[in-house]
Amino acid sequence: MSTRQYALRRSVPLAAIGSLAAILSACVSAPPAPEQMSRTKVETAPADLQLLCSNAVAKANDVDATKILPVSSSKLDSNTYQVEVDASSKKTSCIVDAEGNVKSIQPA
Repeated sequence: MSTRQYALRRSVPLAAIGSLAAILSACVSAPPAPEQMSRTKVETAPADLQLLCSNAVAKANDVDATKILPVSSSKLDSNTYQVEVDASSKKTSCIVDAEGNVKSIQPA
């Protein structure tokens, strides 16, 4: 095989791979803007309020606090948060205000 034939055989697959890469890169969309991401649309309770709810649920259910896990939280209004906790596979909802006053503990 001549050097020219070898170079031609080698350049054809490389060109095909390059074309395929260009086509695939055109299919990838840009990530959404931060204000369009779902995580930025929901305000979660601060960590200290989640911990406060976890401890309140542990005390109310007479369960070891190390067995309580906050699983989700959301802001209900300008001063109130709802924290969902898992107390040994028992789901519980806790409402707490921004000052750290637990308003209610209910089974979820």
